[in-house]
Amino acid sequence: MKLRSAVLAGLGGLALALFLSDPTLAQTATAQAAPVPTPNKGDTTWMLVATILVLMMSVPGIALFYGGLVRTKNMLSLLTQVFAIVCLVCLIWVLYGYSMAFSGGGGLNSYVGGLSKAFLRGVTSESTVATFSNGVVIPEYVYMCFQMTFAMITPALIVGGFAERIKFSALVLFIVLWVTLVYFPIAHMVWYWAGPDAVADAAKALAGATDAAAKAVAQTKLDEVKADAGLAYQWGALDFAGGTVVHINAGIAGFVGALMLGRRIGYGRDLLAPHSLTMTMIGASLLWVGWFGFNAGSNLEANGTTALAMVNTFVATAAAALALRRMGGQRQAVAARHAVGRDRGPCGRDARVGLCRPDGLDHPRPRGRRRLLPVLLEREERVLVRRLARRVRHPLCGRHPGRARDRHPGQPSAWRRRHPGLRDQTRRARHRGLRVRPRHAGPG
Repeated sequence: MKLRSAVLAGLGGLALALFLSDPTLAQTATAQAAPVPTPNKGDTTWMLVATILVLMMSVPGIALFYGGLVRTKNMLSLLTQVFAIVCLVCLIWVLYGYSMAFSGGGGLNSYVGGLSKAFLRGVTSESTVATFSNGVVIPEYVYMCFQMTFAMITPALIVGGFAERIKFSALVLFIVLWVTLVYFPIAHMVWYWAGPDAVADAAKALAGATDAAAKAVAQTKLDEVKADAGLAYQWGALDFAGGTVVHINAGIAGFVGALMLGRRIGYGRDLLAPHSLTMTMIGASLLWVGWFGFNAGSNLEANGTTALAMVNTFVATAAAALALRRMGGQRQAVAARHAVGRDRGPCGRDARVGLCRPDGLDHPRPRGRRRLLPVLLEREERVLVRRLARRVRHPLCGRHPGRARDRHPGQPSAWRRRHPGLRDQTRRARHRGLRVRPRHAGPG
C-alpha cells in the first residue's frame, strides 16, 4: 500500500508540473488579461472601400484630370502613361516595395527596410497589422493593398509636371528608379514604426519593474522599440495622409523634371490649349470623391478621427474651389480653376508644383503689344477669345487692356483702317508664299 501511494503521489506531482509548465494549459491571469487582438469586420470593410476609392483617384481620376489639360494629339498618350504607371508600380510593390517600406532594415532601418517580406513572404490571411489604437488590428493583406494604392498614385502625379515632353520608354525607366530609390525609402522613414501595442507593452513592463536592474532592462527594451522606426518618425514627423510621402515628394520630382526637360516646342508661339476641360472637371470630381478614402482611410479604423478627416476633406476642398473662383475670367477658365481648386483643396497638401504656373496651366507669355489670350477655351472658340482678351483682366498680371469698340465681325478695326496699305502688303506676301510679318503689328 505504501508503494502504491508513493507511485500515485509521484504521478500526481508530475501531472501538476506539466500542467503549470505548459502555457496552453496554465490559464494564468496574465494570459486572460491580454488576449490576442482580432480584426474588426467594420474596420476591415471600411479599409477595403477606402482602398478602392484611392485606386479610383489614379484611374480614371488623375488620367482624366491630366488628359483634359493636354492637346488632343497627346490625350491617349497621357492616359496610357498613367495606366502603365499604376500597373507597373503594383507589381513592384508586391515584389519588393512593401518589404522596403514596411519591414525592419537592420543597420539601415532608419532609412529603408529590408527584404524580409519580398514577394509577400510571411504575409498570410491570418497576419495582422496594428493601427493607431491599442488592441485594434486589421488584416495585413488589406493594409498592404491600401499602401499599394498610395504607391501607385504618387508617381502618376509626377507625369503632370512634364506632360507631352517625354518618351514612354524613358518614363517607364524613370518610374522604376524613382519608386525604388526615392518613394520606398521616404515611405519607410516617415510611416514605419513598431506600433502602439509594442510601445504600450514596453512601457507597462518598465512601470512594473521593481528593482533597479529590472528597470534598466525594461528601459533598454523601451528604447529599442522606439528606435524601431523610420528616421523622420523618430524626429517626430506626423504624416497623417501622405502630405510628405505623396504630395511633397511627387511635387518636387515633377518640378525638377519640368526644369530638366524644358518648355514644350512652340511654347509662347503656338496656342497650347487644353482640348477638353469637361474631362478635367470629371477627373477633378473623381479625385474629390476618392480623397475620402485617401484621407479618412489613413486612420486605418472607423471611429471619430475618421469622421474628422472626412469633414476636413469636405470643407477644405469646397473652400479651395470657391477661393479660386474669385480669380474671375471666362466660364472655361472658371471651370478649370474649380477643377484645380478641388485637386489642391484638402488641407493644402497637394504640392503639385511641377505644373509651374500659379493656376496650374500653361500660358504663352505676352510679347509687346500682343495681349495674352486665354488658352483655356476650345479651338473653335479662338475668334471669341481674341475679342474677349481686350475686355477681361489678365489672369496673371492683372492688367486691363481696355475695351474694344463694338463693331461688325466683318468690319476692319480702327487700327486696320488707319493702315490699309500694310494689310494689302501682308496679303500679297502670303500669296507669294512668303512669311512676312508687319513691322508694327497691331492688335486688330
